[in-house]
Amino acid sequence: MSKLAKDVGMNRSALYRALSGEGNPEFATILKVVKALGLKLTPVPAAH
Repeated sequence: MSKLAKDVGMNRSALYRALSGEGNPEFATILKVVKALGLKLTPVPAAH
């Protein structure tokens, strides 16, 4: 978690708070976490 926080540009406790059940992270934070994990967020149409 410490490396992830560093890669995202946050301190560890702030990242824990943002990603906790009661957290409310900004979308930009979510995108930074996704990128730091080597993932890509791709929108897909919802099934009807």
